Amino acid sequence: MKKNIEVLHRALEQFNNPATRESYFALYDDNAVLQSYAEVEPGLASIKQFYQQLWLAFPDARVEVEEVFASGDKVACRFVMYATHQGDFNGLAATDKAIALPGITILRFANGKCVERWSQSDFLGLMQQLGAISAPDTHFAKL
Repeated sequence: MKKNIEVLHRALEQFNNPATRESYFALYDDNAVLQSYAEVEPGLASIKQFYQQLWLAFPDARVEVEEVFASGDKVACRFVMYATHQGDFNGLAATDKAIALPGITILRFANGKCVERWSQSDFLGLMQQLGAISAPDTHFAKL
């Protein structure tokens, strides 16, 4: 369990450094499946394409781990990705706005590699931060 946490931390160090980002993909098995990513097909090639598009939109992206724990072959991580929107993202042109995208991910490991992953991130909040959609009317919060 501890080894898998160390693998995740090393991968995130690579993710956070634009000069070593390609090394981030060592985290994944060649046949890894990202379960909660609708447009990402199984396999490392599709995972790489997803992240390369993310890094074009948010080239200074960095992930800060807030909490991590393991059980059996799974590692759970609560994180925040901080970045600046500097390229096209889901059809939205660069806004140069700073964002904070919180999320939770669960990775299943086999032989020191992530073979399956589930994630949940606040993309509604992200689109609000980018100005693509309005924030909800706050008067409902008082009810």
